[in-house]
Amino acid sequence: MPPEACSSTRQRRNNYSPDVDTEQRLLERIHQGDRKAHRELYDRLAGTAMAVALRYVGNQEAARDVLQESFVKILTHIGSFTYRGEGSLRAWAMRLVSNEALNWLKKQQHFQADDDLPEDLSEEEEPDVGQIPMEELQRMIQQLPDGYRAVFCLYVFEQKSHKEIAQLLGIRENSSASQYLRARRMLARSINNYQRQQQL
Repeated sequence: MPPEACSSTRQRRNNYSPDVDTEQRLLERIHQGDRKAHRELYDRLAGTAMAVALRYVGNQEAARDVLQESFVKILTHIGSFTYRGEGSLRAWAMRLVSNEALNWLKKQQHFQADDDLPEDLSEEEEPDVGQIPMEELQRMIQQLPDGYRAVFCLYVFEQKSHKEIAQLLGIRENSSASQYLRARRMLARSINNYQRQQQL
């Protein structure tokens, strides 16, 4: 499954009305010590942040822990953030969330090398994901083994190279590439099974 097939998950609608503060104005209020602005920042980013955390760690309880720790770091380090235009604050915050999720996985020791392709994981025909509900696709991604899921998300959503992923996760570069391949095959099998069930 090509990375672009999942790219739409990175595009979130802004549910705020036009009169809501821009990121730049919200930052100014935060720097001025406006506590209400902290809450507004959380309300603005929490939904997307939860989705990012869940995408990596795969379960609600762990994702909530990641979300909490992420916002502590976001608010602690926001003074060092450099504004680069509308959307840059959200992008910076989501990088912190993904990093915190990876740290959580590392603490759980979920990045052991696994270079053997499971015997029952045969090559699957490339599925058409266009008709798959996004929520269903996200569920399939969450069901991947932790290491596979992390590599897949970093490669597809963060657009990291396998060299960068290997450095982030402390694994070999060829292990990143092989785990991405296994993740793709597992997703292809899940998608094909889902589509067959929908045709019954």
